[in-house]
Formats: sequence, C-alpha cells, structure tokens
Amino acid sequence: MTLLLGIDSGLTITKAVLFNAENGEPVAVARKKAAQLHPQDHHVERDLETLWATCVEVIQQVITKSGIDPSQIAAVSQTAHGDGLYLLDKNQNPLGNSSLSLDSRAHDIVAQWRSDGTAKNSLAFCGQEPGVSSPAAILAWIKQHEPERYANIGSVFSCKDYIRFCLTNAIGTDRTEASTAFTDVQTQDYSPRATDIFGLDGIFDCLAPILNPTDVAGVVTQQAADQTGLKAGTPVAVGLHDVCASALGINAHKLNTLSIIAGTYSINQVVSSKPITSPHWFCRSAVEDGLWNNMSISPASSGTYDWYVTALLEGADGDHAKRAKEAESILLDGTNSVFFHPFLYGSPYVQDASGSLVGLRGWHGQEHITAAVLEGIVFNHCVHIERLSEAFDFEKVCLTGGISRNPAVAQYVADAINQEIDVADVEEAACWGVALCAGVAVGCFENMAEAAAKITPKTTIYRPDENRSAKARNRFESYKSQIVHLKNIWSELDRLEKGRES
Repeated sequence: MTLLLGIDSGLTITKAVLFNAENGEPVAVARKKAAQLHPQDHHVERDLETLWATCVEVIQQVITKSGIDPSQIAAVSQTAHGDGLYLLDKNQNPLGNSSLSLDSRAHDIVAQWRSDGTAKNSLAFCGQEPGVSSPAAILAWIKQHEPERYANIGSVFSCKDYIRFCLTNAIGTDRTEASTAFTDVQTQDYSPRATDIFGLDGIFDCLAPILNPTDVAGVVTQQAADQTGLKAGTPVAVGLHDVCASALGINAHKLNTLSIIAGTYSINQVVSSKPITSPHWFCRSAVEDGLWNNMSISPASSGTYDWYVTALLEGADGDHAKRAKEAESILLDGTNSVFFHPFLYGSPYVQDASGSLVGLRGWHGQEHITAAVLEGIVFNHCVHIERLSEAFDFEKVCLTGGISRNPAVAQYVADAINQEIDVADVEEAACWGVALCAGVAVGCFENMAEAAAKITPKTTIYRPDENRSAKARNRFESYKSQIVHLKNIWSELDRLEKGRES
C-alpha cells in the first residue's frame, strides 16, 4: 500500500492525515489544537517553535495510529493558513513570532493606503487591495515599529513554507502563496514594482523562490526524521495555500465552479482563465499556471461559531446538544427576530466592523442566539457570493469545512443562495489536496487534473426549498440593511476602544 501524508496547520487546529494513494481513503488522522498568542489588541501571533512542535506531535501520532512502517510513505506535502507573515533572519533562524491571518495590527497602515492611492495601485498591478493581514501590510508595520527586526529579515514566506523548511531545510513557496502580495497579476511572477508600491525597500530579494506545487522541494532531513518518526530522505512536495488545497481536495478547483470553504475564514472562490480584478475579491494565482483564483473572503465563518461555543456556551447550564437541535429548527424556520453580525476579526465592509447581536428579547433563549450566529455566518458567505456573481457564472457550487458538516446549515446555504450545492464527504479536504500534490510529485498521478478527478469524493446534494429560500433572501436583505446603520456605530466603538477623542 502506497501512502501519502498531508499536513494542514490551520488557525485553530493542526492536522496530519495518511491517505491510501490508490483510493484516497484516510488510513489515520491526528489533530491537535494550534496555540495562538494575543500579546496585545489586534496582534494574533504564533511562536514558531511551538508551531513546529505541534506538527511533530501530529506526525508522530498519525504514524503510531496507522501502525505502518514510515518507509511506506511515498511523499509528504503541507498546507496551512494563508496570508499573515512568517520570517527567517539572515542566518535562517526564526525572526520573532509569526503573524496569523487574524492579525489586524496594520489597520491604520491599510487605511492610509486606501486614502493615498497605494491600495488602488496594488489592485491594478497585483490584482488585489491589501487587507490588514496581507504580508505587505504587516511588513510595513514592522518597518515602522520594529526597524531593527525589519533590517534583519532574510526570508519572507508563509506558514506552510515554514513547516516544509523545518522538514527539509529548503526555502521556497508556490504561486498560490506568492500571489498574496508581491506578484504581477498578469505574469504571475514576482516583480520589484510590487514591493515598491508598498515602500518595502530591501524585501524583494528576501522573497522565497516560487516553485510548482507538485515540485519536490527537498527531502526529510535526518534531524526532522529523528523528531517526527518519518523516514529520512522521504520526498516533500511544495504544497499549496489552504483555500486552494481545500478546493482541490473536493475536486472544485476548476473553471465555472464556486467553492465555499467555511473555515476560520469565509472563503468563496472561483477559478478563471484570465485575471478579473475588483476591490471585492483577491485575484491570485491558481494551482496551475495560466489560471487565476478569485477569492472573496473575510475572517468570519466557522471560527466565529467556535468562539461562540468556547466563550459563551462552555460551562453554561443545560444540554447544549439539545439546544443546538432546537437552534437548527429555528434556523430553517426563518422566523427568528434575532440577527448576528459575525465580525469578530473583520468583515467584507469597513475595517473597524465588529460583531453585533440585534433583535434580542426577554423571551429568547440560547437556541435563538445559536441560530442567529449560524445564520450570520451563512449570510456573510452570501455577501461574498453575491459580489462574485457580478463577474462569474457558477455551473456548480461546492461546500466544505467547519459548519458544512451540519446538515441544517448546509441546507440553509442552499436555501439562502437559492442554488443546489454539493457537500463532499472528505475528511480534511485540505490535507487530501496537498496529498495529491505529493502524489503527483512522486509519480502516483500524472498531473493535478488527473489526480483530482481520479478519486472523486462522495457528495451529499442539498437543493433549495422554494418557501425557505424566499424567507432566507428576505432575511438576508434585512441583514444587509442593518449593516448600513451599523457602520457609524462601528466607527464610534473603534474610537472608544482606542481611547480617541471625538
């Protein structure tokens, strides 16, 4: 049996999955919560030694659980959260903590870029306006606030690239990650003009080389083998940004297909054969050269529900499982007067948006709030989908991640967008996506298209109900109307949080 190992370091959980290369079935799965640091408001970080230790642990666990000989693993590949910033110094040592894609310290810098034309120039040349968690924005913040650290930067890359560096000592990235900030949207290659747009002198030469996702970037070193239990010399493929890996893992990273990934972020994306730019989405490089991935995103999806359960429900009185069932009925009924705006870490609207719960009455219970939280997450996806539909046609819609595993929520997505959706039965789709990269790298599959299509995942189809869809669309319009009135309130709350005078 030939095995492929996929590793996924998400914002909340790190996973390792061993797959049978012949049928795509998972042989063993290991998961561990990924630690986050919040040293001050708007800073969301990760200690790099802890990140690697977590990866080591899940790799060890998956090998132990499977009971296999590590020599059966033909290749390894990795994915992880995108954006944020991971740095090595000029001696290839970690240069401080990483910044995760939930980090918003560069809020004021991005606001300035939007007013002085930098964002507009970035959209025209790089294919996207920079968000607060863009590598460019965080680098600009470091240059301004930590000039000594900035001067010592040796390598700039992403989370999955750091994991691969720990496995192989090789520095590199792929086109899906490289295009987060510093590539020409037309050529899909790095350009010094991109770093110049953001005033990031000295950074261009620090950008990790761009490789194909299916290239063998290196092999597992003896040191990494001793730590993880992998066999030294095992090939390690370059891998992908997690949103592309997830879409690939459900065979949805292709033309005319909308893939919705309900993870920590609300990811809504469609592949195109030419670059199509807008302030409402990122136009980045797709898995294959000559294709573009158009992503309309915000950090407000399943991660918001995880926060809600952890912060507000754990330790609460009552049977949460029973309440959750009641919430699902309320969600599908479409008569709840409670609305939730899930903007704990950001939104598709203004940068200073925050979460809100409106319409709450004394006779409402936990189940009404739970239904509102779930609906708010679905509606946030709908905002992005509505924007993408301005420029793209979707022949097929696929959903994966987090809350998609809840049938009531999956049904509500179909009702809200009034379109049939496929939910793939894939355990850890992103891990399977990069396992496919590993398989192509060592000849298990001829190419990415053949790899993704060879083992088609089982799917559950959800079709919209005419009556529920009408109610959902009406509620969605109300949700958007509420946001119009909230914008001034968000600005006021942001001013109060920062202690600013009127």
